[in-house]
Amino acid sequence: MAGSKMSVPLAAVVLLYVLLAESTHGGPEMDPYKILGVTRSASQAEIKKVYKRLAKEWHPDKNKNPGAEDMFIKITKSYEILSSEDKRANFDRYGQTDDTQPYGNGRYGHRHDSFYFDESFFNFPFNSKNHRDFADSKYTLHFNQYVSDVVPESYKRPYLIKITSDWCFSCIHIEPVWKEVVAALFEIEQGVVDVGYERRLANHLGAHRTPSILGVINGKVTFFHYAVAKEHLRQFVEDLLPQRLVERVTDKNDLQFLNSWHELNKPHVLLFDQVPAVPLLYKLTAFAYKDYLQFGYVDQGLSETANLQKQFNINTYAPTMLVFKENIDKPADIIQAKGMKKQIIDEFMANNKFLLAPRLVNQKLFDELCPVKQFHRRRKYCVLLITGDEETFSFGNQAFLSFASTNTKEVVRFAYVYQRLQQQLCDILMQNKDSVVILERRNAAGKALFKPVTAWNGSVEDKQRLVEELERLQKDPSILIHDAMLPELNNEFASMFIIRWIYASYDYLSEVIDDILHNNWREMMPLLSLIFSALFILFGTVVIQAFSDSSEDKQTKPKAKDGTKAENGSSGSVTTSSRPPKKNFVEVTELTDITYMSNLVKLRPGHMNIVLVLTDASKNILLSKFAKEVYSFTGSLTLHFSFLNIDKHSEWMSTLLEYAQDTMQIDADEDDGGNRKIDYTGYVLALNGHKKYLCLFKPVYTGEDLDSKSSEDEGGIHHKLDRLGLWMERLMEGTLPRYYIPAWPGLEKITPSK
Repeated sequence: MAGSKMSVPLAAVVLLYVLLAESTHGGPEMDPYKILGVTRSASQAEIKKVYKRLAKEWHPDKNKNPGAEDMFIKITKSYEILSSEDKRANFDRYGQTDDTQPYGNGRYGHRHDSFYFDESFFNFPFNSKNHRDFADSKYTLHFNQYVSDVVPESYKRPYLIKITSDWCFSCIHIEPVWKEVVAALFEIEQGVVDVGYERRLANHLGAHRTPSILGVINGKVTFFHYAVAKEHLRQFVEDLLPQRLVERVTDKNDLQFLNSWHELNKPHVLLFDQVPAVPLLYKLTAFAYKDYLQFGYVDQGLSETANLQKQFNINTYAPTMLVFKENIDKPADIIQAKGMKKQIIDEFMANNKFLLAPRLVNQKLFDELCPVKQFHRRRKYCVLLITGDEETFSFGNQAFLSFASTNTKEVVRFAYVYQRLQQQLCDILMQNKDSVVILERRNAAGKALFKPVTAWNGSVEDKQRLVEELERLQKDPSILIHDAMLPELNNEFASMFIIRWIYASYDYLSEVIDDILHNNWREMMPLLSLIFSALFILFGTVVIQAFSDSSEDKQTKPKAKDGTKAENGSSGSVTTSSRPPKKNFVEVTELTDITYMSNLVKLRPGHMNIVLVLTDASKNILLSKFAKEVYSFTGSLTLHFSFLNIDKHSEWMSTLLEYAQDTMQIDADEDDGGNRKIDYTGYVLALNGHKKYLCLFKPVYTGEDLDSKSSEDEGGIHHKLDRLGLWMERLMEGTLPRYYIPAWPGLEKITPSK
């Protein structure tokens, strides 16, 4: 009886606490105005501006302060409140950051000190905003974050995501198991979605009930349908991974596994361990590096692997990982440790991603092996062998591999390409049938500098010639005298469309069957909608192609117009056929008395005008060549491009060079006795109007068309600007000599005499 009498007051106290939960707090958990540092009268534009600045300052990826992550979350939540008119009005009126009970502090805002509940005494374990687990808030996902970060990263590592909500009783029951699993599977990326605050993301994932657990891999969402237990969740993660990530290797198939390096164009990794099942960490590593490495597993407990262990002298007391490249008899690298950490394994894999001399099979591999030059001191050179897969090339290929294995320079990488599979690239690079080429990529648009070295056959003379050229290159990078626009490489490993379509159909069918078995109709509807939409689009495309007229005639008309524009040399812009950084043409204006002030004298600080000097006769040829050489620099907002007609403004040109005495001295040295008039055709001036200095480019012949050097035919004029691209590189690096002048010549010098 006494116990029942005591339970009534206690129940009343608990009920009163729940009803007046807000009145137990002396104020809001946080003040968004103070966190963002704005006043209560701040406009939305001011709040947004401050939020962007603070978010950038406190982003955990850039700010290494231990409290940066917590501060970033507070900044984000504060902006969510103040950017919403309803939430902001609710906070201004009631002082609440939670809009679930907008009347709470209005009616029961006054709190007596004697009427206070210690919330740690009752310890209600709900997922309310003020009681949310800090571990969960650390992994909270937002829609934009999921789309921009999680989906791309899911192609390298799987994600395990929990769907929860406030006041979710079932969520409380799975919480201990969830914490235990994520602690044990620390290699797995995790995330938490609160339906109450991220309804859009929950709908996007197809999660319509809480709690739910799902996995994301390769951008595909898979739901967990079984009892929440540690063993089930671990098995669920393993089932997310592709089946044949890791091949089991024994004494019977070891040679077949290791010899496939040539066919797959990848190094091979072998893990020796005593556990029968492949470790999950190794599977995750294999998934992350599946595009670069081939993975195998050797169970040391099997008698069928004894010869392998003996051959490579494997220690049976600790896991051992070997990497094999072109030489399958000796590992290229090895690590051995009892507790291999993820960081150590990742570093080991990253250092062994490529063969000593891999084959260029797609553009992605080309971009990683031969990256675009970023800075002057971070040059990367590629020695490329153009060869074939026939037996007649085997000796030369083996000699090239042997030469590459002795390379110790980090700035030089070796690769080879099959001519019949990458015909476009090889046609551009092969000069005089030389099959070994040294190249340097200059920009992402495809521009590269290269030099053919030798017609490689693997002889001692070929190797000595290549060594000499590499030594010259280290001292003088300008020996790469040829330039070209490289095409995008063919993907030699691309699957046929029908095969990819079959694989995709199989995945969709598996998901449909899985959803039917679990009666998950609401989650299945987006998938069915996607399938029927794809079928409708496919059917519609076939019908349109069958009944529509050919559009080839329509497409040739715009191309004809573009061609006419390119041939018009007197236009203000010159079009190019390459892939430019920002525009598909180079805007070139003529320097006249009208544009003189804006394009030179009053040019903004930090800006430069690149002026090409030409004549009426050479105008069309030089403008086309000028556009080709400078178009890759049009992405810079500080460069402007003009041309000066020397037939009209020779007096201004002479006066300018007289002001720059150093430049005039150079020209005087080249003048034979000072009697011959200097031909300024093909000169290029980089003019800094604000600081009053110029940089000068003078035509340099590359050795091509030597007979046309002294003539004014098309070939001679065209080759006057052969080295302009290299000169522009030096201009951007700031290594060109500068000639300062006291003042720019007056307007009368630029105006032609009548």
